[in-house]
Amino acid sequence: MGTVTSRDGTRIAYESAGSGPPLILVDAAGHYRANSAHGELADLLAAEFAVHRYDRRGRGDSTDTPPYAPEREVEDLAALIAAIGAPTSLYGYSSGCLLALHAAAASLDIHRLVLLEPPLDPTVDSAEQRAFTATLRELSDADAVAFFLTAIGVPEEIVAGMRGTPHWTAMVSVAHTLAYDSSLSEATTAELLARATAPTLVLDSGGSTDDLTGMAATAAALLPNAVHRSLPGEWHQVPATTLAPVVAGFLR
Repeated sequence: MGTVTSRDGTRIAYESAGSGPPLILVDAAGHYRANSAHGELADLLAAEFAVHRYDRRGRGDSTDTPPYAPEREVEDLAALIAAIGAPTSLYGYSSGCLLALHAAAASLDIHRLVLLEPPLDPTVDSAEQRAFTATLRELSDADAVAFFLTAIGVPEEIVAGMRGTPHWTAMVSVAHTLAYDSSLSEATTAELLARATAPTLVLDSGGSTDDLTGMAATAAALLPNAVHRSLPGEWHQVPATTLAPVVAGFLR
């Protein structure tokens, strides 16, 4: 475990496991190392890669420095890459994909990208997305989490099942950062994707709804150097045992 200091003084906490080419796992909205979908995946990939997991700013053991801007999160990744060595590959899940794309578009020394279901829809009206971000900034705690999850299309039965769980409590503890991910969505345009030239594998789950699989296909079509593949899984998730060999094979 260790920390790096970003350009604006924010301290970013991370942990590393395994050896081999460096790989950073980028968490989704409301997720961080203590509340992450990446645990088993990281363990599996550590057999072949030096896997680095970190708390995005404002989450877990990392600090925060307002005001937020997507560029500051790219600088966080730049500081981490400088510490672990480059070129580095990035694996992003859900809105973590957007941050990975911003890093690639900013010409950080990135070898390859793997993206699982990026929430990317360039046809969404920017005013609508700005209003969504503004609402998230006004809400707090459980209200922000419920609003966010419902608005992005998480099925009602899944949201109901999450309430009161440790995962829900952890998301509530970082509810203020949900607006950060919405800001990332605002800033993720077709023009930005055109600058993300690193070889990219875009994945979706065969168990997801058409909107999610469609957004994955859209991302692959807009990226200059991407392939798209569907894997067996459930709604917005693929088992780590299915995902790991695909990720490793592409990154090789």
